[in-house]
Amino acid sequence: EKLIKKALEKEAAAIRAAIPKQAVKVALCIEGKQMSSLKFAQLFENEHRPLCFIIGSSFGLDEGLKKECDLRFSMSEMTFPHHLARVMVLEQVYRGLSILSGSKYHK
Repeated sequence: EKLIKKALEKEAAAIRAAIPKQAVKVALCIEGKQMSSLKFAQLFENEHRPLCFIIGSSFGLDEGLKKECDLRFSMSEMTFPHHLARVMVLEQVYRGLSILSGSKYHK
């Protein structure tokens, strides 16, 4: 348990160093808010700063880092491998931007 906590803290430090200062920090975590693709698209429409989606390791995210985030987002109550979560978020970003541009991709 202590090793996992230390690993999460080390990972959090590396993540913090990579986040642009002005970015909106969005933690992907199971306790986050779920939303439809249309609501997700509104994040891009309503926010004028870059969005930074933070995906943790298989042990999740450091609690301190989650507290620093502007939003907690959950794709599902299910658990997914973090490598798959990257692809799923990227697809939802594409879908959200497609919705905003009026593309037929969403339907």
